[in-house]
Amino acid sequence: MRKTLKVLSALLSYPTEDLKEAIPDMRTALDEDNLLPVNKRNQLDRLLDEITTHNIFDLQERYVLLFDRTRSLSLQLFEHVHGESRDRGQAMVDLQQLYEKNGLHVATTELPDYLPLFLEFLSTRPHTEACSLLDETVHILEAIRRRLTKRKTPYASIFSCLQVVATSKAQPETVEALMMAPDPEPDDLEALDAAWEEEQVKFGPEADLCGKSDLTSKLRSATRPAPGIVQPAPQRTVFTHKTSTRPTGG
Repeated sequence: MRKTLKVLSALLSYPTEDLKEAIPDMRTALDEDNLLPVNKRNQLDRLLDEITTHNIFDLQERYVLLFDRTRSLSLQLFEHVHGESRDRGQAMVDLQQLYEKNGLHVATTELPDYLPLFLEFLSTRPHTEACSLLDETVHILEAIRRRLTKRKTPYASIFSCLQVVATSKAQPETVEALMMAPDPEPDDLEALDAAWEEEQVKFGPEADLCGKSDLTSKLRSATRPAPGIVQPAPQRTVFTHKTSTRPTGG
């Protein structure tokens, strides 16, 4: 599972020449893990083929239009559940502390909830823990998958594969609540501006966007030491998630 998560993490990162050159190694890693069903692997192979054969500038432009300019496709997990609320800041702190608690120092300019970074972190964790944390995001992953499928982009295959790795299924009513958020096309500048101005969507006090226990709450509890236990300082391992400077549309 670890190799599969690392591959999916890399594929969700900004396309570079290094990524194109790494595609054969990614195929090998997926073969060795042998985790994905044939139909899901075939869908993912389409994306791998496109990254291999398409012009790098075309790939980068598509990535920016999808994930940087379209809020409903944001790869920042907490964007989908917290918007610009104060809770988002605390959630970021909790996630950063979870990384550090496990001896990982993130050397990147990306925020802690950046999905490729989160997936790479999961690839370093034991199977049960990785699945449990991934399960907390399945509703977000399914909402993004639907929106990408509507746009007929092979990036949707990544989110289908992530749901194969997860052990929980997204609850339809929760996904539908997330799907209520505006979803403009990236070339509709007026609609995009309006979407970014929207306040976070609220679904009522009983809503639970991340399954049985909200991702934020779970991350927060994971950073707390057990009563009476003094935790030693973690042995820091430098954890580098490569990022590239990329243009972002207005």
